[in-house]
Amino acid sequence: MIQQDIQVTNRLGIHARPAALITQTACGFTCDIRLAKDNITVDAKSIMGVMMLAAECGSSVHLITDGADEKEAAAALKKLFDDKFNEEF
Repeated sequence: MIQQDIQVTNRLGIHARPAALITQTACGFTCDIRLAKDNITVDAKSIMGVMMLAAECGSSVHLITDGADEKEAAAALKKLFDDKFNEEF
């Protein structure tokens, strides 16, 4: 199991487009992937769950990956956040 905190750094936070990117990326892996914020934990493979986090710019999201490809999944999702969901250059 890999756990890490990730900062939301894009200006608009996790709105529909970033949520879709997170979900699409997560669905490409077999491991369990969860995101947590403010005592709410959701399945990262569920777009509605990811949207429920209401993660604004500057907030922190806890990423948990558990399974065969957990390292690759954690790295791919961290890269999405680090790249600001390709919304800002």
